Amino acid sequence: MQKLIQRLANLSAIGMFLILAMGALVTKADAGRGCGDEWPLCHGKFVPAHTISSFIEYSHRLVVGIVTLILVATFILVFRYVKRRDAKFFISATVLMTLIQAAMGAMAVVWPQSSLVLALHFGLSLLAFAFSLLLAIVFTPWGQFQRDTAIRSSFKALVWITTIYSYVVVYLGAFVRHTVSSGGCSGWPLCNGEVVPELSGATGIVFTHRVAALLLFICILFLYLQAKRYYHDSDKLRFGSKWALILVSLQVISGAVVTWSMGNEVAYLFTGMIHAVIVSCMFGFLCYLCVLTLYDRKAY
Repeated sequence: MQKLIQRLANLSAIGMFLILAMGALVTKADAGRGCGDEWPLCHGKFVPAHTISSFIEYSHRLVVGIVTLILVATFILVFRYVKRRDAKFFISATVLMTLIQAAMGAMAVVWPQSSLVLALHFGLSLLAFAFSLLLAIVFTPWGQFQRDTAIRSSFKALVWITTIYSYVVVYLGAFVRHTVSSGGCSGWPLCNGEVVPELSGATGIVFTHRVAALLLFICILFLYLQAKRYYHDSDKLRFGSKWALILVSLQVISGAVVTWSMGNEVAYLFTGMIHAVIVSCMFGFLCYLCVLTLYDRKAY
């Protein structure tokens, strides 16, 4: 039974990862209205017409439905056979976030919503993925969160502040996509050939996201340097910080590639998905660090 639960937990994490990637594709391809204003049907049918936008939107809905069923099965088995409270919390949070974001997705189809609300839809999907990833980690050697050594209080604070701030940056990125503001800054690293452009309209939105992303890179770099200074090579805190730094570096690079690929529609869609996937993995590692800090009772 333990192996079955572990496999379901892994499938849940993979499924949530697919939902994130496909959700980013729906937004980038402007396929959110690919099934009209109907839900769960698509243009009045269970199997829609074979248009690109309807295929993208309907595939996303189908994957959400399948993953939800896997989550329900995982939820039942975890609460029945797993004693760890953290596992029960992670699966409960995953199911809750998935249901909320699915409901918001349905409402966005039937009743058009503002870009602020649509950006939150991606944020909830990100939280659902992070919780499902933590659940999958519970059943691995990395899921032993207890420590024999203390964690500095300042490092704890830095982990949590960085993680919360990263969520804000992700939300800003989702807001850029949903307001179709990506073209507000042509070129990278300069914005329209200027260090500081005119901060209005789409340009202001994109430039704000770029500055926020730069600050996030600095925060995670400082986080890694602190982990390297105070914790040994095999410490999970140092491992998580290192991968967070690697991924935020790739995120910066992928953001530049997204800007450079704007003239090619296919490349723009692909790089946009990669951009969303990388930031999701980075956020997952930061959440893992947050969980590690919760199990330390010897802070100083």
